[in-house]
Amino acid sequence: MFSRSWLPALLLVATATTGFAQDSAKSMFVFVGTYTGGKSQGIYTLNLDMNTGALTPVTVTSGIKNPSFVAIHPGGKLLYAVSEIADLDGKPTGGVTAFAIDTQTGGLTALNSQSSTGAGPCYVTVDKSGKTVLAANYGGGSVVSFPVAEDGKLGPAASSIQHRGSSVNPRRQEGPHAHSINVDASNRFAIAADLGLDKLLVYKLDSVKSTLTPNEPPFGALPPGSGPRHFAFHPNGKFSYTNNELTSTVTLLDWNSALGTLAARQTLSTLPADFPQERNSTAEVQVHPSGSFLYVSNRGHDSLAIFSIDPLNGELHSVGHEATAGKTPRNFGIDPTGTFVLAANQDSDSIQVFRVDLTSGHLMPVGGPVEVPRPVCVKFLPR
Repeated sequence: MFSRSWLPALLLVATATTGFAQDSAKSMFVFVGTYTGGKSQGIYTLNLDMNTGALTPVTVTSGIKNPSFVAIHPGGKLLYAVSEIADLDGKPTGGVTAFAIDTQTGGLTALNSQSSTGAGPCYVTVDKSGKTVLAANYGGGSVVSFPVAEDGKLGPAASSIQHRGSSVNPRRQEGPHAHSINVDASNRFAIAADLGLDKLLVYKLDSVKSTLTPNEPPFGALPPGSGPRHFAFHPNGKFSYTNNELTSTVTLLDWNSALGTLAARQTLSTLPADFPQERNSTAEVQVHPSGSFLYVSNRGHDSLAIFSIDPLNGELHSVGHEATAGKTPRNFGIDPTGTFVLAANQDSDSIQVFRVDLTSGHLMPVGGPVEVPRPVCVKFLPR
């Protein structure tokens, strides 16, 4: 099922100028969420060698349909996965499943599942305290939060909030489409990017009760037709970024952590000037742990757009693009040390490993693509 070939490489060590500390782990488990069907059986566990960048298969966990997006508990012993479906037990909803992680083997054992209270859950995350799991329902246009029990199991939804409205694109924005939800560093707010509304909705998070309530003001707005998809905070807690799926752009927003407000300040294309926008859509945005670089995946151009970040004002400057050696890159992962980027090429059934140049942000392929069927999401756990 897996194919691999590798080029020898030396581990880059972060210098003081990068502003972040690298982990000493010699290897990491890589958990890959997929769309099941065809060759794909579920959630794949691989091993990433932190010296060479070699990515090798470990095991696969089946039994859940379309575990497209996964999240790891901050304690490192639990994993949560959506089941991106539109019908669960005859109801118009998907599911979220809790798994225990065998930290020796990388295997997963299902603990329990809960309804996501909306169709097509496509994103899941865990709050900083590890007490709350949050998910976004793309098809249902809603967000949901769950309490986490001491044994890692999910309780029934503590809050479920239906988004309402539409925007200017009649095909993609006929109604709300919540596409992600992320928690800020203070663990007081959660930001939900809604592609259908052109809004980043801001919620107050009560991590004790595991509930969400709308902030005041309740959202940050983007230009009509943008289609915000995913969202990332800068490590300094002052800046944030969203990739706009429908316009192939990325937007910088100032984040007021005291009030929970967002203010857009800069928007740039993620494409080369000569590539038609209508042939592309963006999927993922992530900030490098150093805070020096930002990456966005382009589906169509099949690349990762690379930007440097001005440390004073958070503004982006295009550095270039790196082909992902496959088709339709969805989510990608930056390992916690900032050494490697792994791009998930959904339509070519592969993951490509890149080594990060810590001076320029450029990406250097490590070997060839590794076969993983229909990969969507990549998450890391140091061993």
